[in-house]
Amino acid sequence: MKKTIFLSLALVAAFTLGSFVQSKLDDKEKAKKEEKTLKLGVFSLSMNVKDLKASKAFYENLGFRQSGGDEKQNYVVMKNERAVIGLFQGMFEGNMLTFNPGWDENKKNLKKFDDVRVIQKELKAKNVTLIQEADDKTTGPAYIMFNDPDGNMILIDQHR
Repeated sequence: MKKTIFLSLALVAAFTLGSFVQSKLDDKEKAKKEEKTLKLGVFSLSMNVKDLKASKAFYENLGFRQSGGDEKQNYVVMKNERAVIGLFQGMFEGNMLTFNPGWDENKKNLKKFDDVRVIQKELKAKNVTLIQEADDKTTGPAYIMFNDPDGNMILIDQHR
């Protein structure tokens, strides 16, 4: 009887210790994966519009408000809470997914972000074909461009 109780307690202790150790290993693995996530900054959709004034009025009806840009320069940036869209007339074809490393949705500087050249290096290592590359010998503002598998344009545009 004593052997059975001792064996049961030993199994419970081993299981508990094993669960604890596995939990710590899982935490370390999770932290490691989080470190490798590229920090792209704020996301917005940059849209090619036919009539800037009509598009701006439409999105204002949806609750968006102008937070940047200049109609005289044929573009405005619109915000609705954390959602950000850019309306561009005659500046590029199609729509683009846009990321701004170093900024949040209010154009405030982030403490931690990945420089566009670091992002570029990671993407090249993963065999992503870039349409436009940043000069890796420079620092500060730069951008890269590439397409996703469906041909959607992606712009990573660093302003600082």
